[in-house]
Amino acid sequence: MVLENKLTLMEEYMMKIKYVIACTPILLGVICFLAKAIIGGNVAADGTLEEPFFLIPIGYLLVFLGIVSLGGVALISMFKKTQVLN
Repeated sequence: MVLENKLTLMEEYMMKIKYVIACTPILLGVICFLAKAIIGGNVAADGTLEEPFFLIPIGYLLVFLGIVSLGGVALISMFKKTQVLN
């Protein structure tokens, strides 16, 4: 009885960890967008634009990867729950 309770708590903990790991790229993407907004851009004396442009595509890529991984984790969890019920 106690062992089953511990296994259930461990499974719940692992489920939460999977979702946190899947959401991490989304958080990193938002941090990229915030860093781009905070750093900003300026024009140098010779007329060239100095801007951290690389943060924009990296931010979009991280957000996209986070959404895909979160969807994948949710689908896998849903399929596992339906298999347990059957």
